[in-house]
Order: sequence, then C-alpha cells, then structure tokens
Amino acid sequence: MKKTLIITAAIVSALISGCASQPLSTFDIFHAKNLNDLVSSGQYVQKADNFFVLNDSSLSMDEDYLGAGYPAQPSPNKLAVEKEILNRINLTIPDLKLTSSIRSFGFGSCLGWSFTRLNQAPSPYSKSAFGSGIDTLTCASGGTPLDSGIEETTKDLSATTGNIAVLILSDGEVDTDPVPAVKSLKQRYGDKLCVYTVWVGNEQDLYGQATLNQLADITGCGFGTTAERISSTVGMAKFVQSIFLKGNTPPPVADCSTLDGDVDGIDNCKDKCQITPKGAHVNQFGCWIVDVKFDNDKSNIKPQFYHELDNAVTVIKDNPGVHIEVQGHTSSTGTAAYNQRLSERRAKAVKDYLTRNTPAKKTLTARGYGLTQPIDTNETEEGRANNRRVQMEVLK
Repeated sequence: MKKTLIITAAIVSALISGCASQPLSTFDIFHAKNLNDLVSSGQYVQKADNFFVLNDSSLSMDEDYLGAGYPAQPSPNKLAVEKEILNRINLTIPDLKLTSSIRSFGFGSCLGWSFTRLNQAPSPYSKSAFGSGIDTLTCASGGTPLDSGIEETTKDLSATTGNIAVLILSDGEVDTDPVPAVKSLKQRYGDKLCVYTVWVGNEQDLYGQATLNQLADITGCGFGTTAERISSTVGMAKFVQSIFLKGNTPPPVADCSTLDGDVDGIDNCKDKCQITPKGAHVNQFGCWIVDVKFDNDKSNIKPQFYHELDNAVTVIKDNPGVHIEVQGHTSSTGTAAYNQRLSERRAKAVKDYLTRNTPAKKTLTARGYGLTQPIDTNETEEGRANNRRVQMEVLK
C-alpha cells in the first residue's frame, strides 16, 4: 500500500514538474593526480575489483548547488556537481582491471518512468566507456527511491567476482528508508562489499548527510564524505586511493594505547582529536571541549562558566598564531534545521566571549555542525549529553 502511494505521488509530481534538464555548466579544468606510480612501485595493490555507482537523479538534484569546490559557468545544479565528481573520479582512477556500472534513481521520463535506470550495464572499465555512462545522466525528476536503486544494484552485482565498491551520490533526502536494502546487500556479499557515500547537498539538506553516513557505516569498511571535501586534486586522490588501493607492505603499527601524541592524557586509541594544544581541557575522547552548559533552547553563557572560557583564553594566548574553529554540536533530538541554528548560536556565543578577551579575532572562526558529527551514541542520555558540546579544533 505504501509503495502504491509513493508511485502515485511520483507520477503526479513528474507530470506537474516535467523532467528538469541539467543546465549546461562548464566547470574549471580539473588536474587529476597520477596514482599509477603507487601501483607500479609495488607500494600499493588493487583493493576493489568492481566499481558500481548509484547516482541520485531525483528532482531535488535540479536545485542549485551552493557549496564550494566546483566553480562553473553558469552556477551548477546538484546533478551537474554529481557528474563532475564522477568525471574527476574517472580522471583519477589508476590503470586497473575493473568492472564498472552506473545506475540512477528517481522517477519520470528521465528514468524511463521507473524508479531506477541502469545507465551503464556492468562491463570492463575504461575511462572512455565510463565517461559515456556519465554523459547519460542528463536530467533529474521525481522522488528519491534510493532503496529501489540499491535493490536493483543487488541484482546488477550477481555476476561479479572479487571485491565490490558501491558509491552512492545524493543529497540524502530519501522518500523511504534505504537501511534495510543496504543491510540485505551486505548480508549477501559480506566482507567483499564496501559502501561509500558522497553528500551533494546544501545547508537545508544536512539531515541527509547523516542518512548517507549511516549507510556507509553499515558495511564496516566504507565511509561517508562530502562533495566539498573531495573537490581538490589532493582530496580526490585520497578518496580514489582509499576506494581502489591498499598498502602492500604496511609498516608495523605501534600499540596506540601506549601513545599520546598531543600529551593531553588520552591515549591515541581513544583520542578522536589528536592535535590539541597543551593546557586545553579535553573530554574522554581527547577533544578540546569548552565545558559550558546551556539552558534549553538558549545560547547565552552563564557566569558560572566564565572560568572555563578563561582557561581557553589562556591556551589561545599561549599558542599565538594558531587558527582555531569554535564548533557547535548537538544531539539528534529535534529536527536537523533546528539543531543547525542552535549549534551556530552557541558557537558564536563562545567565539564572541573569547575574542573579547584575546587578540585572536582573526584566528578564531565559529561554525555550527548541528547533529552531523556525534562523538558518542545518541541512544542514551549520557551519549546525547556528550554530543551536545562546544568543541575547539586546531585548523593550522
């Protein structure tokens, strides 16, 4: 019944809106890093044998992309940025023997009036063939039935052998829960399968980033990233390398429980923030936390917490020239949009206090991350309390 309602709504939406065509955007030239030397030297060996792409071609991808890293004329929509990411991946992949495939999900004439379309059937990878597959992603329409795309990808993979990398590009604004489909995919292919996600969204899509990260975490070997983080030559090279290559002879790894790189009292195994200035107050995860408690729905700092901020002022003065980001974070209680605004207000309140008491105005920035970067579980009150934090991170 639920699926029938989704189909009906998708048809009505597609008939009203039509099929949104991608504006012709010309991106600045991307200079890819050559990774072939890593393979030819024997330092790295091939990790993935199959590379399957699931691309969001729903109507929301026709919205303008407001993030950084993809300058183009005219300004691109999110679908154009997805295609540019795939083109940059294609330019960066070293000379490997792969099977590749591209599938899109959405609805309407862009996808032949189906929830998903096989744009490029599984076939031997070549840069020219993969590029032709990217070119078939011409427009965006309909809802976001990511679960249907994953279910069909399961069938696409039936003839594969070797290790599999599935890449999902989306803004994460899905119509139905894709988690069961990814769990089923993982159950079928086990340790051979890794899922990677790239969030191609704007500020109002932040909750979708958390959804995509959750999908990547299910496989245990993939991870989620954002379009902005992999936009540079170096960022893209690291991303491609992590998907397709692994070290051939990794050096011995020291016991992290005996190491404390930033001398903050938290060993490297537990330390999630390993560049902490001396004297900073850290939590059990080694992150520089400003222990300020806010009242519900408030961002004003109460006087009893001034001493904690004064300690941060001392640390900043003892480390002149260090660039620091004051980060506001929340638990998952409430909507993503509400938590985003709340985290921004609290980060700004702490930054304003610090800049009134130090000469570091030019080296302090404030940014809210809402609910997207938890350091603990959101399933318990203690975990949620740890996630509701103002954190200081050294940028350089």
